[in-house]
Amino acid sequence: MATVMHATGSAPGEATTDAPDEDLRPAAEVMDLGRLGCGHQSRLSFVRSLVRQMCAQRWRIRRLRFDLDSHGCGKAIYRVETRDGDFDFVVFADKLRPEERSDRVIAERWDLTCALCQAPVDDAYLAELAANVPRQEAGRCDSRVLVLSRANRSARNFDAVLDRLAAGEQPDPAWFARVGYLYRTTAVYGNGKFGIADFARLQRWPAFARPFSAQMLTVYLVRAFSLDQIEHMARCKSPRTAVPMDRAMARYLGIGNSTGLGMAPFLIRHPRLINRWVWNRERGLARVLSASRTPSMELLHRLEVLTRRARTHVAQWLADDPAQQAANQITIRELGSLLRWIRWQRRHAALPDSPWRRLFTSARRRWSVETQELLVSLLLELHPELVDSLEDDMLAPERDDLRPDMSAQTLKQLVESRYVWALAYDFDQPDQMHYFWYRSEEKEEPRLGVRHEEPGAEREMDLGIARLVAGCHRDLAAFLRHQPEAGVVDFLIDYPQHRGIVRRVQNVGDLHYGEVRANLLAVDCLPIHLLRCKLAFFGATKFDPRSDRWVRITLFQGAPLPDELHHEPDPDWCFPVMPEGGEATGENICQ
Repeated sequence: MATVMHATGSAPGEATTDAPDEDLRPAAEVMDLGRLGCGHQSRLSFVRSLVRQMCAQRWRIRRLRFDLDSHGCGKAIYRVETRDGDFDFVVFADKLRPEERSDRVIAERWDLTCALCQAPVDDAYLAELAANVPRQEAGRCDSRVLVLSRANRSARNFDAVLDRLAAGEQPDPAWFARVGYLYRTTAVYGNGKFGIADFARLQRWPAFARPFSAQMLTVYLVRAFSLDQIEHMARCKSPRTAVPMDRAMARYLGIGNSTGLGMAPFLIRHPRLINRWVWNRERGLARVLSASRTPSMELLHRLEVLTRRARTHVAQWLADDPAQQAANQITIRELGSLLRWIRWQRRHAALPDSPWRRLFTSARRRWSVETQELLVSLLLELHPELVDSLEDDMLAPERDDLRPDMSAQTLKQLVESRYVWALAYDFDQPDQMHYFWYRSEEKEEPRLGVRHEEPGAEREMDLGIARLVAGCHRDLAAFLRHQPEAGVVDFLIDYPQHRGIVRRVQNVGDLHYGEVRANLLAVDCLPIHLLRCKLAFFGATKFDPRSDRWVRITLFQGAPLPDELHHEPDPDWCFPVMPEGGEATGENICQ
C-alpha cells in the first residue's frame, strides 16, 4: 500500500504518561525490529478508530450512481454523509486480462481506480475525474480529491464467488479464510500527492482529524463497492437464480492489500509520529496493567471470550509463508495456555493481586514475541474506558530545527546516552554494510540494493540511522580532542556532512520510542518488519509475507457493513472468524 502522509498536526508536544514510568516497556524492547515485525491491530489502530467513529456519529453511506455493465465495468458514486460534511467516493471499474494484472508500482492499468472527493461531484467534475483518476500517477487531480487509490481483483476468489452467487449458492467460507477479499488495493495516496488535497486542507474536516482516517475510509468504500459489484454481476449473469451474499459472509469479506518497500522509510522519516503511536499504545497498556488490583470475574470471562476468538482467528490465518505458519502454531499453543490459566482462576474464584500485570510479566518471560504482542491487544480490549481516549492524541508535529548553539560536548553526551544501540555496531564489518537504500528512477519508489554488487550506492538514502550516528560520533570524538570547548556550529563547519544526523539527534534523541533499534543496512535486516509495524497500526490482519520485502494483508474483515453503521457493532469483529451461517436479506448493503 503506497501511502503518503505528512507527519504534522495540531497535537501538542510530546505526550506525558499518566502511569508510572516502570509500567512503560523499555524502548530497547519495544522498538526492536523483530518485535515491531510481530505487531497486531489494537483498539488504537486506525481502522478500529474509524469504525467506532462512523458508528458513534451515525454516518450514512448510500449509492448515488451505479452505471456498470454485465462485466462490472463502468462508474459509480457513493455519498458519505457525516456530521462534518458530505463526501463522494467515485469508482471507475475496468476488467483486465490476467496477464495485465499486476500489484507492482510500475503497473499502468488496474481493475478499479477511485477517488474520495469533497461533495458534490457533478457531471462536469465526473468527466474530469474520468480523464485522470484511471491514470493514477500519470494523471493530475485538484484539491477537491482527498484520496486517490486503485485495486485489483483477487484471481483466486472473484470469479469463483461470482459463479456461486449466480448459481444461487453461497461461497465457501474457507475461501475467505485463506483470501479474505475480492479486491486488494495496491496504492492509497493522500496528502498532496499528484495535486490532491494536502494534510492541512484535510484537517478542515473533524471527520479526518485522526491519522489516515480518509485513507481508511477509502479502503472501506472499496470493500462496499466490491460487494455491490459482484452481486450486480451475478444478477446479470443469471437473473433467475442469482442470490445476494449472505450477510455474515459479507461481513467476513475484507479488502486485501499488497505492500512493498515503498512503505518502509515512513517509520524512519517520521520519528515523532511513530513515537506518538507507540507511546500511546504503551500508555494504554500501562493503564490496563495499573487499572485494578482485583478485576471482576466478569472481566476475566471477557478475556476468556476474547482469547477463544483470537485463537480461532489465528488458526484460520492461513499464511503461505513457512515462518509465519510456524509462528501461528506457537501462538495457538500459547493462547491455549492462557485459556487454561483463565479457567483455573475462574474455577478457584480467587484472582491474585494485579492479575493482568502478573500475566503479562509471565508472558514476557515464557511466550513468543508474536504471542506477547497479541496479548497486548487482548489486554487493551478489556478496558476501552481507559484506552479509547488516546485515539485523539495520535498526531505529532515533526521538528527538525538545528541547534547550533549547543556545545559539542553536550551533543556527544546525547549520542552516548540515547544511541547506545547504534554505537554497538561495527561498520567496518562487511555484513553490517551489506545493503543500501535508494529511490528508483522509474517510479521514485524506495528500493534495497546489495552494496558492491548493484549500482546506485552513490544515490543512497539516509535510512541507515545507526551508521550515520556512529560516523558522527567518531568524528565528533576526534574533533573534541582538539577543540573541547567548541560548539555544534564549529563541528559542522569542519564536518558539514553530519548536519542531517546532528539535527536528528537533537530533535529525536529525547523521544522514548522515536528510533527503530536496528541497523537497516545489515545482511540480516528484514525490511518486512517495518511494513508489518505500520500496517498493524493501520489495523491490518492476516499478514502473509511473500518475501522479505513485501507482504499481503487484509483490512476490515469482520467489520460492520455500511447499512449497519447505525447499530452497535460486534465488539469482537477485530478478530474475524469464519461464519457458521447467516441470514441473506436480499438487500443491497448501500441502499
